[in-house]
Amino acid sequence: MKQFNRFTVRSILTVAAGFAVLLSLQAQPGPRPGGFGGGRGGVASSAFTAQTLPKDDAEARILAVLKDISQSQRRGTMIVPENDGRILRLLVETTGAKHVAEFGTSVGYSGIWMCLGLRGTEGRLTTFEIDEGRAAIARENFKRAGVADLVTLVMGDAHENVKQLEGPIDMAFLDADKEGYVDYLQKILPKMRPGGLIVAHNINPQQADPAYLKAITNDASLETVFLNLESSGISVTVKKR
Repeated sequence: MKQFNRFTVRSILTVAAGFAVLLSLQAQPGPRPGGFGGGRGGVASSAFTAQTLPKDDAEARILAVLKDISQSQRRGTMIVPENDGRILRLLVETTGAKHVAEFGTSVGYSGIWMCLGLRGTEGRLTTFEIDEGRAAIARENFKRAGVADLVTLVMGDAHENVKQLEGPIDMAFLDADKEGYVDYLQKILPKMRPGGLIVAHNINPQQADPAYLKAITNDASLETVFLNLESSGISVTVKKR
């Protein structure tokens, strides 16, 4: 497995943090100095925006399925905002992740975003889901997107099933029961490769578990940054080498 030095990891977190800053600027109205709407006329403008452009037919197919999920399956399900999915794909692809573990499959939306990155790294996703109804929809979505061969979906209680997960893990995405994040962290850290990333969703004042925040900010073997994408909140933690 290819190893990455500390400068590579630092650059990844810098890119992610920069992306978050741009998104936060986009949400702020009014003139901005230095070219963000702060010119002579004081005309306000939005921050830079971008969309995912398909590199090939396979990526176009995946993006079409992601759009359909967002439009037709969002109601009543727990899926991440599109920009959060894009940052997940960025982290997977930039780190060259070969093995990603996801806790909380839902209907497969975030997993498909990560599979966009895993296509390029020739990696695999192991995703855990406790609800059979959501898992059935996710399986169909993975199939429609053409990424089913990259995914192993594990049904049942992830707190127990994670014990059978084999390492090394390059990246883990936590998006299940928030009060369970600390337990997931404790169980996956020994399986994480040095330099691996633990990404947690819904890290905001309303949903974040204080015990998890303490765990990822008071351990000298970890380094954590916080991103605020569309107010959902994401923490990115690296296991130091």
